[in-house]
Amino acid sequence: MSHNPATSGVSAAQATGTLVQYTHEDGVATLRLNNGKVNAVSPALIADFNLALDQAESDAAVVVITGQPGILSGGFDLKVLQSGPLAALDLVAQGFRLTRRLLCHTRPVIVACPGHAVAKGAFLLLAADYRIGAQGAFSIALNEVKIGMTMPYAALAMARDRLSPAAFQRAVLLAEVFTPDAAREAGFLDLVVAPEDLMKAAYNAAQQAKALDARAHRQTKLRARQALIEALDAAEQKDRTALTP
Repeated sequence: MSHNPATSGVSAAQATGTLVQYTHEDGVATLRLNNGKVNAVSPALIADFNLALDQAESDAAVVVITGQPGILSGGFDLKVLQSGPLAALDLVAQGFRLTRRLLCHTRPVIVACPGHAVAKGAFLLLAADYRIGAQGAFSIALNEVKIGMTMPYAALAMARDRLSPAAFQRAVLLAEVFTPDAAREAGFLDLVVAPEDLMKAAYNAAQQAKALDARAHRQTKLRARQALIEALDAAEQKDRTALTP
């Protein structure tokens, strides 16, 4: 009998990275972001994230991404963004490549959002195949214009594809803050559950995703997202031109 990762304290395989903790059991890989109070997306976290995705591919596992109690991620590391234009450009480019990789990942990608998801944290939701959020007084927002950052072309292309038209305008132009229920209506989330049920719901979804034919899932995902990927690649080039000092 296999263990349920939602309840089992021991996994069949576990590798703890500095900033992304990886566990694998029964065909499900859990990637838990672990970078301080807000899970800032830094170059080091992105590197650990990619290593964890490499391992998930090697394990042929469905991916569940989550954070810490109360937060998925507060976005890019502001210290890096404010350290200089070249460092900021490189971090944004690394973040784009991570988003693109998640969109094209070989197996289903599920995000279990335990709370706040802001800026790049919210884009992790937009890059996943299925998104489950915890009910509560949590904020999901694209706050770039609020903090003085012009939204990159690639970010706009991503948000436009995944959000409803009205929510897209409010999210990117007005930095509207969505509650979990409003985020579900907008397109950030697919399901909202009680916090204590979050991981159980995520692992139930992962078990259902395991039943999919892996080859058919991968090929259909690439076909369904071909226009988005092409738009993202073109937008990334525009971003490099616009942001290069």
